[in-house]
Amino acid sequence: MGWFSGLTERGRSASIYIETCLTKGWMVVLAGFLLVVLLTTSWSNEYIQSFLIDGFDGGNSVRWHNRHGSEPQGTPITLSCPTTSAQPAACSSPNSIAPSPAPSSVDAKSKFSSIPTPSCPDFFQYIHEDLKPWINTGITKEMVESARQHANVNFRLAIIGGRVYLEQYSRAFQTRDVFTIWGILQLVNRYPGRVPDLEIMFNCDDPPAIKADDFRTTPPPPLFRYCKDGATLDIVFPDWSFWGWPEVNLKPWEQFLEEIGDESRKLKWKNREPYAYWKGNSGVAWTRGDLMRCNISNGEEYNARLFSQNWEAEQKNGFRSSNMAKQCIYRYKIYIEGRSWSVSEKYILACNSPMLLVTTPFNDFFTRGLVPGRHYWPIRPDKKCKSIKYAVNWGNRHQREAQKMGRAGSLFTQEELSMENVYDYMLHLLTAYAKLLRYKPTVPEKAKEICMESMACSETGLIKEFLLDSMVKSTYDFEPCLMPPPFKTGELDAIARKKDEYLRKVALREDGLMP
Repeated sequence: MGWFSGLTERGRSASIYIETCLTKGWMVVLAGFLLVVLLTTSWSNEYIQSFLIDGFDGGNSVRWHNRHGSEPQGTPITLSCPTTSAQPAACSSPNSIAPSPAPSSVDAKSKFSSIPTPSCPDFFQYIHEDLKPWINTGITKEMVESARQHANVNFRLAIIGGRVYLEQYSRAFQTRDVFTIWGILQLVNRYPGRVPDLEIMFNCDDPPAIKADDFRTTPPPPLFRYCKDGATLDIVFPDWSFWGWPEVNLKPWEQFLEEIGDESRKLKWKNREPYAYWKGNSGVAWTRGDLMRCNISNGEEYNARLFSQNWEAEQKNGFRSSNMAKQCIYRYKIYIEGRSWSVSEKYILACNSPMLLVTTPFNDFFTRGLVPGRHYWPIRPDKKCKSIKYAVNWGNRHQREAQKMGRAGSLFTQEELSMENVYDYMLHLLTAYAKLLRYKPTVPEKAKEICMESMACSETGLIKEFLLDSMVKSTYDFEPCLMPPPFKTGELDAIARKKDEYLRKVALREDGLMP
């Protein structure tokens, strides 16, 4: 059923009621009034539906935050740090680690074979697309190592027999590399023996680097990072902030979802400020500076309330005015790219307010599963102010539909973007990647073994707090979700055409060229 099936049903019921009234000959005036309501409702239904791709049925792949009803009782995972700083934190002996594949994974398959395994969210299909450049050639050691010739590789990571080894080439901005590596360690601990032997190159910067035009005749180097666009071949991977971002006081994703759920319930959508809100670093990219023109402080009302964020001042202020979980006080939230993709998108989407997304070519691993008109409202990058004003006016006139859009986006973050699905995405991606390797991975010559103790025990402050808070507490004895098959021929083109057509219709209505 679509968004407006309820309106259609009410119209049908009203029609039957009118016929009954006329047949019995009573309350003719009321019948006439109801007829006017019916006609108005039908017009409104047709008008609004012309904006939308489809309803909020969500598809078949949505998986509940806890898909089995209760957390499985796996083997507890503990972290043991030295009692004094003089003692170095050491990784456990090799004899204590299960071989790959671990016997426990085989036991788990038989133990839970009667429990149906849910399908993965639709965006998992893009794993096949990201690895497509190597589907015929496979991945050689030379290809992996050649990544350093084309990009600033921050680290090389190998997983051999369930143990993790790291060769650090350069430090990433802030602690992006630390929390990305920590996330991989959590995956290995969550699914012991299930992550195959492999080695990857990782870049923690924003803009993608592996340009498709540079590799028309030769296979590209497989390079992992957080985003890509239609002209690049980087392999997208969940960003560091799922395990925490201490420099801006963003808690691990699971904690954040709980907090923002509590905060968004405190203020009903209809009681929120009827404007579009954005707060961030306006100096990081030209497009953000351009967005600031839409502020009411510039003398014209575009229904936008925009605030430039000084993170250095916020740190000194104890982050008292930058908690994203407490920013759900506006009916609409704006997302705009930074140097490319921005990590802020999932936090904006989680607010139970419609996300007004300034159209961007960049995608991370999950945003390819977002549908305009269902999860967000598109904003034209070349006409931001006009587009924002129109979107807010539309939402304030059609509050029921706007609230549904906000709920759909929020539900996406809670269910399809749960940490359970984040780990499953990582597992499926790395497993598929490892199958393409045409050599047996070994420990890199300059790599050192890393583990939770060697990473967390020597840290302090928010870094250590977030590392410990995001640590998996036990092994996971269920199967990961079922991977969807690759896209069929023409399917991706059809999705792109549908999206483009929706954006075109919205633009025409904004310009008054479509009734």
